[in-house]
Amino acid sequence: MSGGSCSGAFDWRGFLERWQAEWVPRPGDEEGGESRAVALGRGGASEAAIGAVEERLGVRLPASYREFLAVSDGWYVDQMAGVYQLGGVGEIGWFGDPFDMTSVYEEGLGANPSPEEVLLAGMWRRALRLETDSDMSYALLDPGDVGADGEWALYVYKGWGGELPDRYPSFRAYMEAMYRHFHATRAERADFVNATTREQDARVERARLLALRGRYEEAVPLLEEAFDFGRPHSAVLLQQIRHFSAPRGTEGYGGLVADDRYQAEILPVEAMGPAQGQWRLGGDDHWLGMMAARGVDREVAEAVLGAVRDGTHCYAPSGAWGQAVGEARAAALRGACDVAWRVLRGALALWEQPGPVLIVPLGLLADPVLGPLVTPERGREVLATPRAGESGPAPEPVPDLDPPGLAWLAGPTDGFRSSFGGGYRCVWVEGVEPERLPELVGEEGAVLSAPRRPFDVARSARRAHEREDEGVELWEDRAVVAAGRSEGGWAFAFDGYGPHCMNHLFRSPVTDASGGGRAVVVWCERGRAEAGERPDVFHLSVAEGGVELYGFTLRGAKVERSGAVPEALDPDRLFLAGDAGAGGQVRVLDALHRELGLSLPRFALTQGRLPTFTTRSWTRAPREGEGFAYLGFTRSRSRSRSR
Repeated sequence: MSGGSCSGAFDWRGFLERWQAEWVPRPGDEEGGESRAVALGRGGASEAAIGAVEERLGVRLPASYREFLAVSDGWYVDQMAGVYQLGGVGEIGWFGDPFDMTSVYEEGLGANPSPEEVLLAGMWRRALRLETDSDMSYALLDPGDVGADGEWALYVYKGWGGELPDRYPSFRAYMEAMYRHFHATRAERADFVNATTREQDARVERARLLALRGRYEEAVPLLEEAFDFGRPHSAVLLQQIRHFSAPRGTEGYGGLVADDRYQAEILPVEAMGPAQGQWRLGGDDHWLGMMAARGVDREVAEAVLGAVRDGTHCYAPSGAWGQAVGEARAAALRGACDVAWRVLRGALALWEQPGPVLIVPLGLLADPVLGPLVTPERGREVLATPRAGESGPAPEPVPDLDPPGLAWLAGPTDGFRSSFGGGYRCVWVEGVEPERLPELVGEEGAVLSAPRRPFDVARSARRAHEREDEGVELWEDRAVVAAGRSEGGWAFAFDGYGPHCMNHLFRSPVTDASGGGRAVVVWCERGRAEAGERPDVFHLSVAEGGVELYGFTLRGAKVERSGAVPEALDPDRLFLAGDAGAGGQVRVLDALHRELGLSLPRFALTQGRLPTFTTRSWTRAPREGEGFAYLGFTRSRSRSRSR
């Protein structure tokens, strides 16, 4: 039973009789342990009485309110902290704006108010007041806010709240909303069972099955109505659908977090908020206290929060779905995020419910490696896929997110983070696994880290002057790189996250890397030629078996070569008129993809988590007679003094 349009006949008598028959006190309102009988309405007003009040007021009342008065001359609404009683024809009258709310709202209109704001500002002096008993609240029918059906909007203003009044498009819409409110405030009573509760519970179950069959869009309006009636499980089912439609949010799932059937899925999701710093007020203790109040063991909650925060949490369901999750994680850890998603998508039908209330693999969102793969489009793809033994048509697959090749590095694309601000540099080694890269180009003792967001790692990495006590020289340029494996059997070590400068001490790591197979190094450095400063720089070097085969470095219009650069990679062909800017970079990146099969996974490098390690220096020690300077700046506040 929903509000809104009042077109067509409405059975006021049947509606009010059902409300009266279902009435029971709210939990805690019983007197002496017994439910007290309450007459919600009164006998209907005659047409003559309704006509008399219209003559007194000087207006004809809107249809839905007239029809209501003819059936019941007033009503006990019983809205908690709001309106309690609606008067009859002998009690209603003009509000008259006794608190001068008109002036308050007119002052807030601004230079370009919306029509809705103008209507609200004028409502106070022209509204008809309906309530006779309330908690400093007012039910106001506005003859100036009239719909296409001739109905007047009804506003409920809670004088103690300070917020804008609630608006209903008609008196009927208001009464239907109050009927739903009546149900919601009594849903916790075990004895509150009637035709309406049974009807709404059947809607919840139908919506649950529809959602599991991939027909979530049909399930949503059923759940929304059941939620308004306060029916069990409607909120948590609706929340799961909304959560997967916008997967970056963090939601709460009430008491389910302490249920052994659901805790492994829900508790890590609940921990995402405090792990991301969203619980600044009260911090971890506040969140842990909330979990304890909901029945979660504190040590369990602390362990899960710590794992989610440091990126070591691992979503590990059982069965065939769990095997697919493990396979997908292995692919994502190498940068193959689209491959990982295809594995998950293909196994969704195998997902099994840990209990009837869970309708999606919720725990997937909290996995630090796989969670970022669930974009809103993919979240809706999950929702549209039949699962848990239910059948139905599969949705059209969401397109892959990673573009082929390397050209995406040269500029902003498709709403992703724009090309790496200060430039980027990368080492590719053919035919090796990422685990071997630290041995080839890493600093002493380097190993792959746990998966982390490379940008965060590099942003917090210490510079050479901060590592002098570890034997790091000021001239050294050691990079924190993300490691993975791209198409064509190339392992990569990528750095695009910190400011670097290719100077005269640059030493390409390509020969060291080629000890494991053919290797390629690319370094692109963004210049500031328009400001009369340094030009764009692009470097390429290729080696095999510890020997550099060829390479070039382009600084603005000046090019330095080594070896026999293949025609397809000749900088004179690719960087027209010495243009080392975006146009030339796109051409050379396309050529590297075409000729050598090089690529990089955009999503993994911009949105995902990859293992990282620290490389050896990309610069060599200054030789005798070579200059080198290191400048450090300290920002401090200066105070002006007056004489």
